[in-house]
Amino acid sequence: MDNQELESNMRKSVEAAQRNFNTIRTGRANTSLLDRLTVEYYGAETPLKSMATISTPDSQTIAIQPFDLSSLGLIEKAISISDLGFTPNNDGKIIRINIPPLTEERRKEFCKLASKYAEEAKVALRNIRRDAIERIKKSEKESDVSEDESRDKQDNVQKLTDKFIKEIERNLSDKEKEILKV
Repeated sequence: MDNQELESNMRKSVEAAQRNFNTIRTGRANTSLLDRLTVEYYGAETPLKSMATISTPDSQTIAIQPFDLSSLGLIEKAISISDLGFTPNNDGKIIRINIPPLTEERRKEFCKLASKYAEEAKVALRNIRRDAIERIKKSEKESDVSEDESRDKQDNVQKLTDKFIKEIERNLSDKEKEILKV
C-alpha cells in the first residue's frame, strides 16, 4: 500500500465521520438531518432526497416538497416512525417540520453521540494503520525493504494517522460547539 492509497483510505474515514456529524441535530434546521431517511416507495426503500426537494425556509423549519404528490403520505409516515423525533405537518403539497429548540439534556446527549462517531472513526483509522504496518513488517521479513526503510515507513504511517486523528478531534470540537450554542 503506497502513501497515496493509505491517505485516501484515512481521508474516507474522516469524511464518513463528518457525514455522521452532519446528521446530528443542532438548534438550527438543517437538510442533512434527513440524509439517512428512507421511504417505502413502490415496495423499495428509497432515499428521501431522491424523492423530494428539501429546503430550510427559516432557521426553525424544514420544508419537503415531493416530486410525486402521491408519495406525500408515505414521506409523512416515514418521518413519523423514524428515530428523529419530528412531527411532520402536511398541508397537501408540502410537508413542514418545525425544529424545536434543544433542551440542555438533549444537547448533552447529542455531544455524546458525536463523541461516539468520532471514536468509531478513530478506530477505523487505527485499523488502517495496523494493516499498513503489518504489510510493511511482512515486506521487511521477505527482505523486500531494509530495516531502516521499514522503520521510516512505519513512522510515516504513524504521522499520517496522527494527522487524521487530530482532524477528527477538531471536527468533533467544532460540532460540540455548534450543538452547545444556544
